[in-house]
Amino acid sequence: MGNGGEVEHKSNGSPTAAATHAKRKIQLAVGRLGPGLITGAADDDPSGIATYSQAGAQFGLNMLWSVVLAYPLMVAVQATSARIGRVTGKGVTANLRDIFPTSVVGALVVALFVANTVNIGADLAAVGAAGELLVGKGQIVFTLGAAAISVLLQLFVPYHLYVRYLKWLTFSLLTYVAVVFSVHIDWSEVATRVVLPNSPISSDWLTVVIAVFGTTISPYLMYWQSSEEVEDMELKDRPELRKADPNAAERELTRINIDTLIGMGVSDIISFFIILTTAVTLHQSGHTDIQSSAEAAQALRPIAGQFAFLLFSLGIIGTGFLSIPTLAGSTAYAAAELMNWKEGLEKPVPEAKGFYAVIVISMVIALGIIFSPLDPIKALFWSAVLNGVISVPILGAIMVLASRRDEMGQFIAPPWQRLLGWTATVVMGAGAIGMIVLAVA
Repeated sequence: MGNGGEVEHKSNGSPTAAATHAKRKIQLAVGRLGPGLITGAADDDPSGIATYSQAGAQFGLNMLWSVVLAYPLMVAVQATSARIGRVTGKGVTANLRDIFPTSVVGALVVALFVANTVNIGADLAAVGAAGELLVGKGQIVFTLGAAAISVLLQLFVPYHLYVRYLKWLTFSLLTYVAVVFSVHIDWSEVATRVVLPNSPISSDWLTVVIAVFGTTISPYLMYWQSSEEVEDMELKDRPELRKADPNAAERELTRINIDTLIGMGVSDIISFFIILTTAVTLHQSGHTDIQSSAEAAQALRPIAGQFAFLLFSLGIIGTGFLSIPTLAGSTAYAAAELMNWKEGLEKPVPEAKGFYAVIVISMVIALGIIFSPLDPIKALFWSAVLNGVISVPILGAIMVLASRRDEMGQFIAPPWQRLLGWTATVVMGAGAIGMIVLAVA
């Protein structure tokens, strides 16, 4: 008996046991994270990668400030969206219908559908292009394969089963951090340009700024995180926080804030490193016009080496599989809430036919965009710009909703969320107006 205890003690102290214990701690920590982590990771989709690559290639280090400024704003916006879902037990669209005319809410859903569908098409094309870069052929096969896998997962696999794989897929984003260590960085210059960017204001500059903010603070992310909080609440059979014990409610809201801080932190760090990588490689070598994430990966090969190219390409594929279900799902949640359909990725197809029909229709139209004369790469960038513009009324509506006691009860958004949320609304609104004024001037 004593020997058995001694053997167990030695085993627990072994490198293998220590590694197992460390792995379990990581699994537990990741398991406590939820919609915030996945939403943040999905923010850096191939559309975002292309936008950040273009920002770094065109303006160098002078665009790093934009993602630094965006971090507290995106945390406030996403935490507010998640709070709305958890407190009310309803997604963004269902709540907006309570305080705004159906025609207004419907117009926002249509704008979301258009932006998301274009984004899905561009992301699928980017995954296909990245796959072809890695193996030398098969872009169409990779594109169709990515679409099929995404649709089948959403239609036939309950969300709680594949969400665990989505969580681990977020680690694919670390490839963009690794790329930086394959190139030389003047960190003092980086720090200077974050605080003191040196770039004249122009229509092109403002368009890229709007695209960066549009792909960072995107409407689909607000809809998705709010709806997934509702999905998670229903899966665990927990009441909406308006009806929960106040102490338990505060613990849930603290969990949401931590989840969102980490998720948006992951997103923002990766965005920063993508701009940094392309700034110190492509911009400095004269490659200032990058039209896609795959083109950025290809351009990195002769400048930063094969390793950087491989990491960048793998990251595109990983983030594509992470973001495409998020884009299609957020559209389906919004449409289902608008039409009062049954919704949810946990429900079987026969119980939520309209919800899943929106997902399928989004994917089919997205594939049509890829194989149409429309340039998906230009559509990719301009979908980010469109997101930046339509985010303004959606943000305003969300902030109004989060401040109403008749909807949120005692759990209205705290002052820091309201201040930063309205700041995001004003900043993006001013940017959109400025872009239009400079474009027609």
